[in-house]
Amino acid sequence: MGRVEDRVAIVTGGALGIGRATCLLLGREGAAVAVTDLLEEEGREVAEEIRAAGGKARFWRLDVSGEDEVRRVVGDVVDAFGGLDVLVNNAGIAGTSAPTHEISAEDFDRVLDVNVRGVFHCTKHAIPHLRRRGGGSIVNLSSIYGMVGAKDSPPYHASKGAVRIMSKTDALLYAEDGIRVNSVHPGFIWTPMVEGYLREAGDVEEGRRKLDRLHPLGHVGEPEDVAYGILYLASDESAFVTGSELVIDGGYTAR
Repeated sequence: MGRVEDRVAIVTGGALGIGRATCLLLGREGAAVAVTDLLEEEGREVAEEIRAAGGKARFWRLDVSGEDEVRRVVGDVVDAFGGLDVLVNNAGIAGTSAPTHEISAEDFDRVLDVNVRGVFHCTKHAIPHLRRRGGGSIVNLSSIYGMVGAKDSPPYHASKGAVRIMSKTDALLYAEDGIRVNSVHPGFIWTPMVEGYLREAGDVEEGRRKLDRLHPLGHVGEPEDVAYGILYLASDESAFVTGSELVIDGGYTAR
């Protein structure tokens, strides 16, 4: 207990999946958690679950693709909780899965607006508050597909590659401020996004078995597997870690 005691953390995309697991874990470990998402009912439920367990949390509706909205929400969180120590840029969408020549510019831009511009907006408006605290941690959710390619979802892969390099750049830019910036690269994690993707493709159970076989450990991950990695990067246990990639993929990229 207490690995992020008295820290203030913003988690984007905090209502479901990895974001939800991260909010709950940070709350259990002592952080005041700003749960942010477009899904208001689910996000409020996460905040309430943290409070019911004795933690501190509030929900803010947030579309990370809109800079003015990001600026306002970050400011509101700081006013409510007294500062900011941790930013988890988790919000993201999968977008269209089709060959590059069949994807519209609008579909491509929609993914980058959330997955890349969202990270940019939140980082930009968190930095001044982190500086006032004398440092902090930014954790950006990339993917195994920010490191290797696959024959699907070109906009998603492009966005996650961008997040990987953005993390390294910001790690260098803000190291002197005591602000650490790292990226996390999950393999396939059993989240509503992945389940929905399999449902659209056909048989969910058979799809899960196929995904299981992609990972040398023999199964897809759970949201908590990634949340514990994020907790490590948010805490002082990773005080000498910046500009790094934490791969949590069941061995997927080891092949």
